Amino acid sequence: MASRKQKFIDTEEGSVSYKRNVVLSIVKLAAQEINGVASLDITGLKLIKRMLNKNYRHGVLIEFGEDDDVYVDVYINVLFGYSVKDIAFRVQENIKSSIESMTDFKVAAINVNVTGVVFSNVEEVSVL
Repeated sequence: MASRKQKFIDTEEGSVSYKRNVVLSIVKLAAQEINGVASLDITGLKLIKRMLNKNYRHGVLIEFGEDDDVYVDVYINVLFGYSVKDIAFRVQENIKSSIESMTDFKVAAINVNVTGVVFSNVEEVSVL
């Protein structure tokens, strides 16, 4: 997997380039759209790995592979009362559909890492 800051895609009509921040924004918004996701966790990776890995931003790790593949790791906190398994699955599906519909990338893998449960808004959370 290559860790470039920009990805070029050549088509018959011309070329398109995507900066990493475009895909990062898509992933962040797609993850936060899901009910039950409290927040993205910026402390998901250990401090030393965060310092060494320049691709880790705002709870999301993105790597571009060959053949227009993209690999995503997202670190989230889930609200108390929601099914962790269901939330993780819905986050995966929403990120995949968002990336593939807004860009020319094909999602190779999406790893959803649930790093914590948030209890602060217990009165507002409805149990599924």
